[in-house]
Amino acid sequence: MKRLLPALVLLVAACAGEGPARDAKGGRTTIVSLNPCSDAILAEVAAPDQLLAISHYSKDPRSRSMEAATAERFAVTGGTVEEVLALDPDVVVAGSFLAPATRAALEDFGIEVVTLDIAGDVMESAAQVRTLAELAGHPDAGDRLVSRIERALAEASPRDDERIDVLLWQPGGIVAGEQALVSDLLARTGFANVAPSRGLSQADYVALEDVVAAPPQVLLVAGSAVGQRHPVLDALPEMRRERFDTGLLYCGGPTIIRAARRLAEIRKAAS
Repeated sequence: MKRLLPALVLLVAACAGEGPARDAKGGRTTIVSLNPCSDAILAEVAAPDQLLAISHYSKDPRSRSMEAATAERFAVTGGTVEEVLALDPDVVVAGSFLAPATRAALEDFGIEVVTLDIAGDVMESAAQVRTLAELAGHPDAGDRLVSRIERALAEASPRDDERIDVLLWQPGGIVAGEQALVSDLLARTGFANVAPSRGLSQADYVALEDVVAAPPQVLLVAGSAVGQRHPVLDALPEMRRERFDTGLLYCGGPTIIRAARRLAEIRKAAS
């Protein structure tokens, strides 16, 4: 494996002020993604032969943030050090929760590791898109994706100042806090997230009884717990209930485009 270069060669290159070892190869940076959010972005901004594998989450309907057809174009990895070494990438992109031992092992083999936090709003997501596009050597692709996101948000923005009260009921019965990306998307598409006004923070639990006692104008159900499927929810005439795909909850990048369109549909129906 080319990763097993003598340590002296790497040290000399570093002392000479050279960039990462991948720059000296004259080829494209190869990447393995271990996170469903970076999977979706890299599928858009990297060349197909650069993205050696995506995370197994992106081929699971319960956790993917990209279209199934897009995910099928790529190999998949469970994220073990052995699997990554077999793929021999230049860079691994992962979430900030990557185990320190895994990161250390990859870096010991000369693989650069880039970690991304969960984007808290659209601006943070746009910055991540540009970061990954730069990493892949295609900054123009990042700019194009950001432009598509901005266009989708502009199209989903309401033409009036009315704000529709909404409660987003996520898997496990929890709600989104003010600093969540999906809360930013709700605000941009004409909704008012009622969770903060009810004293609820990120990941706070909401029981069925709480919803029935104070139904919002729109209840977005992104979970499948017993309470979230209870027939009593259909007996609240002042509340509109809509399904919201769990794959639209957490990731930015191109996922924002799909989320914005879905929220615009829901708001139109609720109006």
